[in-house]
Amino acid sequence: MKNRLKVLRAERDWSQAELAGRLDVSRQAVNAIETGKHDPSLPLAFRIARLFEMRIEDIFDDGESV
Repeated sequence: MKNRLKVLRAERDWSQAELAGRLDVSRQAVNAIETGKHDPSLPLAFRIARLFEMRIEDIFDDGESV
């Protein structure tokens, strides 16, 4: 799944470790999500969306068009 997490993090000048701390996950988890190696759980996707004050679908793109 494609996502804008790395861009959003960079816009705020946060390291992966800072973002991980804000989300209560490991830095490795943030890296895996950013690189597309792992998709976040739904609760984590909601936490990410709330943190960035965006909708989940504005951060993550599953490649499906409606």
